[in-house]
Formats: sequence, structure tokens, C-alpha cells
Amino acid sequence: MVDTARARKVAERIKDVIAGNLDATVKDPSLGFVTITDVRVTGDLQHASIFYTVFGDENQAEQTAKLLQQNTGKLRSLVGKHLGIRLTPSLEFLADALPDSAAHIDGLLREAKARDAEVAATAAGAAYAGESDPYKHGDEDDDDAADAAADAEISRS
Repeated sequence: MVDTARARKVAERIKDVIAGNLDATVKDPSLGFVTITDVRVTGDLQHASIFYTVFGDENQAEQTAKLLQQNTGKLRSLVGKHLGIRLTPSLEFLADALPDSAAHIDGLLREAKARDAEVAATAAGAAYAGESDPYKHGDEDDDDAADAAADAEISRS
């Protein structure tokens, strides 16, 4: 039986422990500015996937990923000490793709906004191809009523 509420609590605790003690545990100056964005724990509490982002360029992200991989054992021991459960879950560090996809979506939205502005600018200077109002209004209805009455008079005769 899977207890999802307990798995969420354990995931939150792991997130707090890793985020609070990452610099003290890894102790490497080449570790980038890491933000733990999410932790997901399986229902049986045997495996934890830790999602993180790194502030910096591609080289900094690669170096940080390598350091996290090398120090997974130390971080798992730290998590085990702070959790106080019978089995300590295995840890897997995954680079979070959310910032990249958010930046891509922001770029698409900027492009759509620029195209909308271009269409609005084109429409502002546009003129009607025919009359400005092609629909019948007021006075024309009286003429149509007279025509209809004449048609009815002809059909009666």
C-alpha cells in the first residue's frame, strides 16, 4: 500500500536537507550556484529524484552535475541521518529542464506579440475594399417595403 502523503513529506524533508547542506557537504569551490527545485520520492520510499538548476553557463552546469554525481554517497548519508527512517532512499540528481522550456516559451510569446503589433500596424492604415458599410440601413428599408408592396399588388392582379 502506497502512502503518498508520507512520500510527499519525505520528499520535502529531503529537499530541505539537501538545499541547506549542499555547500557544506560538497566543499568544492567549482560547485555552481545550485537551486533544488523539486524532489520526487517513489511510493515505497526507496528512490528519490532530485531536480536542480544551476546559475551559469553550460560549462558550469556540467561541472556541477559531475560534482553532484561524485558526492551522491555523502549526500545520501546526510539525508539518512536527518530522515530517521529505516531505509535511506537512493538519490538521483537530474538537471531541471523547466527554466529552459520557460525561456523558450517566453521567446515564442515575444515573437507572437511582435507579429500581433505588426498586424495591428498594417490594419491601422488599411481601407475598405468597397463601401465602408455594405449593409442596408434605415432609408433603404422604406424603399424595400415599397418594392414589396408593389410586388404584392402585381401578384393580386
